[in-house]
Amino acid sequence: MKILVINGGSSSIKVQLFDMSDESVIYHDNKEEVVDYDASLAQIFKDLIDKNILKDISDIDMFAHRVVHGGSKYSKAAILDDEVIEDIRSLSSLAPLHNPVNLKAIEYIKSNYLGKKQVGVFDTAFHQSIPSVAYTYALPLKLRDKHHVRRYGFHGTSHKYLSIKASKELNIPLDKINLITIHLGNGASITAIKNGKSIDTSMGFTPLEGLVMGTRAGDMDSAIIFWLHDNLGMSYNDINTMLNKQSGLKGITSQSNMREIEKLYKQDDKMAKLAIDMFVYRVQKYIGSYKEILPSLDAIVFSGGIGENSTLIRELILSNNKNKDAEILVIKTDEELQIAREAMML
Repeated sequence: MKILVINGGSSSIKVQLFDMSDESVIYHDNKEEVVDYDASLAQIFKDLIDKNILKDISDIDMFAHRVVHGGSKYSKAAILDDEVIEDIRSLSSLAPLHNPVNLKAIEYIKSNYLGKKQVGVFDTAFHQSIPSVAYTYALPLKLRDKHHVRRYGFHGTSHKYLSIKASKELNIPLDKINLITIHLGNGASITAIKNGKSIDTSMGFTPLEGLVMGTRAGDMDSAIIFWLHDNLGMSYNDINTMLNKQSGLKGITSQSNMREIEKLYKQDDKMAKLAIDMFVYRVQKYIGSYKEILPSLDAIVFSGGIGENSTLIRELILSNNKNKDAEILVIKTDEELQIAREAMML
């Protein structure tokens, strides 16, 4: 079976074509700074033919899409029929940078390759096992029950892949393994995994909550939003843009790329030191809190561009690690492979 995985970002498209008989990658492409998604997808499909990867697009058995927000309805992958597509559309306000883009790819396939099966794999699905004590905000309950205001968590496909991979590496059954998985990239999140299931995670109602990220603020006093509006005259739209695109590492150093910040850090740049210290401290706080809710800890797992590649960040995070019995693993995440696996299982 050949499955084409489409992972659409706010301004990018990553695709991988898998032969699932051996999970090999037949073709991959990564387009950045995408303006016209239809044109970019058309070029990808043209390349598949021109480069003799496929004789015809009909040779693809299934299209599998990463969908960022699936709300509380989807705890596993789903066939993308009209009802599911409308559910994804209705959640666009909760993931405005991603769900509309995911829909563009889905609609493109639907329009141009009528009858081809499409599957959605949701970033939020793995975190549907989180108990109500962890996903409920201390707000009037009608907001949760009527309007679905609650913690959803994201990067779920990555955290699930890491749990499966760690289970194999440590030779511990998946339903027995306890982990803290840390996905550190421009977006960053950390998850507590008990017996192979997510029981808490740092991202919340949207991907804004939690760790310090490349351009996102992470945890903060929500009253700051109203202070900015009332005292500085900032519109809520401007505040939203600031918190998502101008804060985090970028807000402190004017850089969102950790590699560049590390260079400045090694030159004793004060703002770079503050940014990295804050980034590390926030991760350490979450590790400490998650250790308290797990019965034991088999491993701390690092992944994502920063987690996989920055020895400095890993060493700083672990400098106060008091749980010496836990393994420290660095695993390259593979969201596209996990998406293909879940699509095939479905």
